[in-house]
Amino acid sequence: MSAVAKFGANPMADLRSWLGADLGLALPSLGGAPFVRIEDYMDEGTYVLRADLPGIDPDKDVEITTADDELTIKGERSEESHERGHDEFHYGSFARSISLPRGSRTEEISAEYRGGVLEVRVPVDDSAPAARKIPVARAES
Repeated sequence: MSAVAKFGANPMADLRSWLGADLGLALPSLGGAPFVRIEDYMDEGTYVLRADLPGIDPDKDVEITTADDELTIKGERSEESHERGHDEFHYGSFARSISLPRGSRTEEISAEYRGGVLEVRVPVDDSAPAARKIPVARAES
């Protein structure tokens, strides 16, 4: 018996599902969940993460959480009701998780939204132990 691909009413939605969209992967070019574009850098002992989130209300549309050395930004961009012609905007829920650097002081995280960009600042303790090489002993046979 061979597997047969079945297309539903929306083949693009089926393709997104097959490619993992149901696992939280964003495929904006295929009509998937909005993808949060980010940039990050270190600024004098502070990890800075900037997320491009135009058209949202940071008071009610965004939630920032940390768990297990990971920062998660999630929220929802609401669709406006009006007649459209061409539409490339993405509406609906979005989420993006980023691993934080070693030594992040998550209890001191701050966030600010300005001009459509969410900036999250995470102080980092530079005195965190560096990686070290572990010697391997040779076992006798």
